[in-house]
Amino acid sequence: MAKKNKFEQSSDGPSRYKVWAMFDRIAGTYDRINRICSFGQDILWRNKVATMVAAGKPEHMVDIATGTADQMIAQFKAAPSCKEAIGVDYSLGMLQEGQIKLEKKNLDDRLYMVRGNAMAMPLPDNITDATTISFGIRNVSDVPLGLKEMCRVLKPGGKTFILEFGLPSLFFIRWPYLIYFRYILPYIGGIISGDYEAYAYLNKTVESFPYGKDFVKLMQDAGFKNVKSHSLTFGVAYIYEGEAP
Repeated sequence: MAKKNKFEQSSDGPSRYKVWAMFDRIAGTYDRINRICSFGQDILWRNKVATMVAAGKPEHMVDIATGTADQMIAQFKAAPSCKEAIGVDYSLGMLQEGQIKLEKKNLDDRLYMVRGNAMAMPLPDNITDATTISFGIRNVSDVPLGLKEMCRVLKPGGKTFILEFGLPSLFFIRWPYLIYFRYILPYIGGIISGDYEAYAYLNKTVESFPYGKDFVKLMQDAGFKNVKSHSLTFGVAYIYEGEAP
């Protein structure tokens, strides 16, 4: 029997099967809950990613698990070199919310929302200068395959940037953080969205997902070169960057 990929169905974390259906349910309140539950910190983290992307002067960008397009919009504004960007997501609810946002900001002639699976994007090889994914890689059912797909669509020398939660190493930060993530965040998210299960799931995926050096190794195994990790807010989140061969 072939050995099962631990990221496809981990016994240490919740199933990612049909996770897009969960995001369909919470799409309308997703942005508001992010702002409240992160105390606005998610905006600062996304802007940090956008600044790093812009430094490479990309002309084309692809944002994966784009959700309501916050990351794609932030980096498009930060990168005057960019002529076009594509946001890929499998949740129709999220895509619809993102499309409304693009139209309100008059960006829908240069930024496009496309329905697609992160493990098999409907995009050709070597199409883009930069790929990004923010708080989405841990929801991919086969993480190594998702990383290889990000590498596939990059032009040689193009870069990927991944923003994802981690776990603080300092004891006096780690435990209050875990208490907040396990009990307070699901409660707040559940009240606002009406879907406690969704936010309990999100908490469990953070605790069961590799971070720091372990995630760097996954990126290297997927084919990325010059992989680096940047700890944010005492390790609450990380930005990972890697270069396509």
